[in-house]
Amino acid sequence: MLLRTFGWSFAVTALGLFAAVLYGGWTGFGIVAILSILEISVSFDNAVVNAGILKKMNAFWQKIFLTVGVLIAVFGMRLVFPVVIVAVSAKIGPIEAVRLALDDKDKYQQLVTDAHPSIAAFGGMFLLMIFLDFIFEDREIQWLGWLERPLAKLGKVDMLSVCIALIVLLVTSMTFAVNAHQHGGAHVNKAEIVLVSGVAGLVTYLIVGGLSGFFEKKLEADEEREHEAEEEAKRTGQKNTGMAMAGKAAFFVFLYLEVLDASFSFDGVIGAFAVTNDIVLMALGLGIGAMYVRSLTVYLVRQGTLDDYVYLEHGAHYAIGALAVLLLVTIQYEIHEVITGFVGVGLIAWSFFSSVLRNRRLAAAEGKDTGSNDKIEASSGV
Repeated sequence: MLLRTFGWSFAVTALGLFAAVLYGGWTGFGIVAILSILEISVSFDNAVVNAGILKKMNAFWQKIFLTVGVLIAVFGMRLVFPVVIVAVSAKIGPIEAVRLALDDKDKYQQLVTDAHPSIAAFGGMFLLMIFLDFIFEDREIQWLGWLERPLAKLGKVDMLSVCIALIVLLVTSMTFAVNAHQHGGAHVNKAEIVLVSGVAGLVTYLIVGGLSGFFEKKLEADEEREHEAEEEAKRTGQKNTGMAMAGKAAFFVFLYLEVLDASFSFDGVIGAFAVTNDIVLMALGLGIGAMYVRSLTVYLVRQGTLDDYVYLEHGAHYAIGALAVLLLVTIQYEIHEVITGFVGVGLIAWSFFSSVLRNRRLAAAEGKDTGSNDKIEASSGV
């Protein structure tokens, strides 16, 4: 089970570290190893949230997530995305951006740092919407009941998440964005670009999240309809075509997962520049970390971990909320990526131990009930 799930991650790790030694010697090896650990620690909450979504998909789409999805995550977000940032922010061609990444690493790092406010606004708003929609939903299982119960009641107000997110974006543009941090310690007014990027992140969430949610809700109905169509096809001898809607549903859920992963990767990509400004070593280290995050996602699904430890998903979403806030704060202030990682891991660890305590309480209660029934049976037999 372990080898089947993490086999590709182990293989990519070996190849990546070997390539790092060839490219940068043992120094390159150390940098890639550090970046891999950084990516896994920062993105652990990403794996938990992804698992909550991926468990609703069949084995085929889980395999797509681990193959095509990995290509998007590793090559798209960890290699192409930093180059695109430079090309757009500096208004240069992609070829020139690649040249800067390979030949003028200091200039490349400067351009990426200067583009951070817009990246943080986009990713922060997308992640904030995920958090708000989660805490405003009325759930059967609640972790911090004293907080989640009143928030679930407030969640009955239409579009409350969008209103709060827009207020947060407006406040951010009038505070952090007017004194945005830039390369070399300078501060400039980037209120306009932060507003535009934040709205873009919000719109992206509403479109992709809305479509995936719409089709996700139809999955069960489509599966039932497909089963009925198969039975009818057997009786009539006709070809069954009931897979179309289910495929479309899974595709949009997959698309939502990819956008979610992209938003999670923003802090990892930006934080990687604190370790190195070499685009090759960065891609190797973050790529290895991304592989483990994906394998961990599938492992959580196949082991049923989220069903056994019911508060894990809550902890991951609180970590998302914390990450969204930290991203917006980093528009003006520098926050070390280690702090970001510890916040996420700390919240998930707290939710895990809360789940363990809950399971022990339930087991103890069941034991008492069983013991009482045994006593009753013994008494009636005398």
